[in-house]
Amino acid sequence: MIEILLRDLRQPEYVHVLINQLPLLGLAMGCIGLIVALLLRSRSAKIATLVIVLISAVSAWPTYEYGEQAEDRVLTMVDDDGQAWLAAHKARAEQFINYFYALAVLSAVAIVAPIKWKKSSMPLAIAALLMGFVVLGMGGYIAYAGGKIRHREFRNEPPPPKPSPAQKS
Repeated sequence: MIEILLRDLRQPEYVHVLINQLPLLGLAMGCIGLIVALLLRSRSAKIATLVIVLISAVSAWPTYEYGEQAEDRVLTMVDDDGQAWLAAHKARAEQFINYFYALAVLSAVAIVAPIKWKKSSMPLAIAALLMGFVVLGMGGYIAYAGGKIRHREFRNEPPPPKPSPAQKS
């Protein structure tokens, strides 16, 4: 049992599927918690939920990296429509990954800055919340294409057009 798990953890496509929900679900929970913390006007609750937002945003990095490492192997496993969805998934991830990083930085600033500048706590937390919702939408857009790569039952529309070789460059 342990050997199988360790073998699977060496496969980037397995790790990608294992952790790809962290940026989305974690960020959703962090945003919900941050709304409650703001309503309660609790600094400690804001810090706790900002840490959840920070960790969730940072978790996009290994998710992205493992996805990149898994691309060639997944290409061999999918049909033509799946390949088109994989290309769309990759393009969307490349387009939006930096927003996850920016949210991580904003969350870290929202945690630390109020130590010195107390009045910055509320505006920074609200900014992190608003950006969190935007990035959550971006993550959903990325995941929408990702879910259709291997799951034909989710393909309720034609695949996006594959980029031409000139567009890939």
